[in-house]
Amino acid sequence: MSLTLLTILLMAVTTYFTRIAGYLVLKNRKLSSRTEAVMEAAPGCVLITVIAPHFVTTNLADLLALAISLLAAMRLTLLPVVIISVVATALLRHLL
Repeated sequence: MSLTLLTILLMAVTTYFTRIAGYLVLKNRKLSSRTEAVMEAAPGCVLITVIAPHFVTTNLADLLALAISLLAAMRLTLLPVVIISVVATALLRHLL
């Protein structure tokens, strides 16, 4: 197994574990509706911290792709938004 593949595999396992760790720790407890809402929102908040620096970019393609992604996120579920965002970013970076 190559070092690159091993690195990707370990990153995937780590990412997955961090996403489910809260649920594993709290699985036998009765959570309030507010706590459940926080647990559901946490993954989205983490993803926002990954893309937030791109909002201050001067790259026109990235700014347009972010705008398209935000518009899609207002209407669609996560999977279509991710697909639209990736395609928009690729096309705009290629064209601009």
